[in-house]
Amino acid sequence: MYFRTICILSLMAMALAADQPIAIIRQNQDISPDGTFHSKWESANGITFEEEGVLKNRGQKDAEAEEVRGSASWTAPDGTRINVDWLANENGATFQGAHLPTPPPTQPVPVLIQRALDWIVANPEKNRL
Repeated sequence: MYFRTICILSLMAMALAADQPIAIIRQNQDISPDGTFHSKWESANGITFEEEGVLKNRGQKDAEAEEVRGSASWTAPDGTRINVDWLANENGATFQGAHLPTPPPTQPVPVLIQRALDWIVANPEKNRL
Protein backbone atom coordinates (compact mmCIF):
# COMPACT_ATOMS: atom_id res chain seq x y z
CA MET A 1 0.00 0.00 0.00
CA TYR A 2 2.72 2.48 0.98
CA PHE A 3 4.85 1.46 -1.99
CA ARG A 4 2.00 2.21 -4.40
CA THR A 5 1.30 5.57 -2.73
CA ILE A 6 4.97 6.55 -2.87
CA CYS A 7 5.17 5.55 -6.55
CA ILE A 8 2.08 7.58 -7.44
CA LEU A 9 3.32 10.63 -5.51
CA SER A 10 6.74 10.32 -7.17
CA LEU A 11 5.16 10.19 -10.62
CA MET A 12 3.02 13.23 -9.83
CA ALA A 13 6.08 15.15 -8.60
CA MET A 14 8.01 14.29 -11.77
CA ALA A 15 5.10 15.37 -13.95
CA LEU A 16 4.85 18.72 -12.16
CA ALA A 17 8.62 19.25 -12.37
CA ALA A 18 8.72 18.59 -16.13
CA ASP A 19 10.09 21.44 -18.23
CA GLN A 20 7.40 23.85 -19.30
CA PRO A 21 7.59 25.56 -22.71
CA ILE A 22 9.28 28.97 -22.52
CA ALA A 23 7.59 31.79 -24.41
CA ILE A 24 9.44 33.87 -26.98
CA ILE A 25 8.59 37.45 -26.00
CA ARG A 26 10.37 39.24 -28.87
CA GLN A 27 11.42 38.01 -32.28
CA ASN A 28 12.58 39.86 -35.38
CA GLN A 29 13.87 38.37 -38.61
CA ASP A 30 14.94 40.15 -41.76
CA ILE A 31 16.14 38.00 -44.64
CA SER A 32 17.16 39.74 -47.87
CA PRO A 33 17.52 38.24 -51.35
CA ASP A 34 21.12 39.51 -51.53
CA GLY A 35 22.18 37.00 -48.86
CA THR A 36 22.15 39.30 -45.84
CA PHE A 37 20.05 38.53 -42.80
CA HIS A 38 19.41 39.71 -39.26
CA SER A 39 17.73 37.63 -36.58
CA LYS A 40 17.02 38.57 -32.98
CA TRP A 41 14.89 37.03 -30.25
CA GLU A 42 14.39 37.03 -26.50
CA SER A 43 12.67 34.42 -24.37
CA ALA A 44 10.69 34.84 -21.16
CA ASN A 45 13.45 33.20 -19.10
CA GLY A 46 16.05 35.81 -20.14
CA ILE A 47 17.79 34.09 -23.05
CA THR A 48 18.74 36.55 -25.78
CA PHE A 49 20.09 35.78 -29.25
CA GLU A 50 21.17 38.05 -32.08
CA GLU A 51 22.84 37.13 -35.36
CA GLU A 52 23.51 38.87 -38.65
CA GLY A 53 25.10 37.65 -41.83
CA VAL A 54 26.42 39.14 -45.05
CA LEU A 55 27.51 37.58 -48.32
CA LYS A 56 31.10 38.57 -49.05
CA ASN A 57 32.54 38.73 -52.58
CA ARG A 58 29.14 38.34 -54.19
CA GLY A 59 29.29 37.03 -57.74
CA GLN A 60 32.84 35.72 -57.48
CA LYS A 61 32.41 31.99 -57.89
CA ASP A 62 35.40 30.80 -55.85
CA ALA A 63 35.48 33.71 -53.40
CA GLU A 64 31.85 33.99 -52.21
CA ALA A 65 31.52 33.40 -48.49
CA GLU A 66 28.91 34.06 -45.84
CA GLU A 67 30.13 35.94 -42.78
CA VAL A 68 27.98 35.58 -39.69
CA ARG A 69 28.39 37.53 -36.44
CA GLY A 70 26.29 36.81 -33.43
CA SER A 71 25.86 36.88 -29.70
CA ALA A 72 23.79 35.08 -27.11
CA SER A 73 23.34 35.39 -23.37
CA TRP A 74 21.59 33.38 -20.69
CA THR A 75 21.76 32.66 -16.97
CA ALA A 76 23.54 29.49 -15.87
CA PRO A 77 21.97 27.27 -13.18
CA ASP A 78 24.34 28.78 -10.58
CA GLY A 79 23.06 32.30 -11.40
CA THR A 80 26.07 33.41 -13.46
CA ARG A 81 25.23 35.46 -16.54
CA ILE A 82 26.81 33.86 -19.62
CA ASN A 83 27.62 35.96 -22.70
CA VAL A 84 29.11 34.52 -25.88
CA ASP A 85 29.99 36.24 -29.16
CA TRP A 86 30.98 34.52 -32.39
CA LEU A 87 32.24 35.16 -35.89
CA ALA A 88 31.97 32.54 -38.60
CA ASN A 89 33.38 33.03 -42.09
CA GLU A 90 35.52 31.33 -44.73
CA ASN A 91 38.31 30.97 -42.14
CA GLY A 92 36.18 29.03 -39.65
CA ALA A 93 34.38 30.05 -36.48
CA THR A 94 35.69 31.81 -33.38
CA PHE A 95 33.85 32.17 -30.09
CA GLN A 96 34.53 34.59 -27.24
CA GLY A 97 33.17 34.59 -23.73
CA ALA A 98 34.48 34.91 -20.19
CA HIS A 99 33.20 31.40 -19.42
CA LEU A 100 35.20 29.75 -22.24
CA PRO A 101 38.53 28.14 -21.38
CA THR A 102 41.72 29.80 -22.61
CA PRO A 103 45.21 28.37 -23.04
CA PRO A 104 47.74 29.04 -20.32
CA PRO A 105 50.10 31.97 -20.88
CA THR A 106 53.18 31.07 -22.90
CA GLN A 107 56.51 30.92 -21.15
CA PRO A 108 59.77 32.03 -22.78
CA VAL A 109 62.00 29.20 -23.97
CA PRO A 110 64.80 28.66 -21.43
CA VAL A 111 68.20 29.93 -22.61
CA LEU A 112 69.93 26.53 -22.64
CA ILE A 113 67.13 24.90 -24.63
CA GLN A 114 67.14 27.76 -27.14
CA ARG A 115 70.92 27.45 -27.48
CA ALA A 116 70.56 23.70 -28.15
CA LEU A 117 67.83 24.33 -30.75
CA ASP A 118 70.01 26.93 -32.48
CA TRP A 119 72.93 24.47 -32.56
CA ILE A 120 70.72 21.76 -34.11
CA VAL A 121 69.62 24.17 -36.84
CA ALA A 122 73.22 25.28 -37.50
CA ASN A 123 74.58 21.70 -37.55
CA PRO A 124 72.10 19.48 -39.37
CA GLU A 125 72.69 15.76 -39.14
CA LYS A 126 73.97 14.15 -42.33
CA ASN A 127 71.73 11.56 -43.97
CA ARG A 128 72.24 8.13 -42.48
CA LEU A 129 70.86 5.51 -44.84
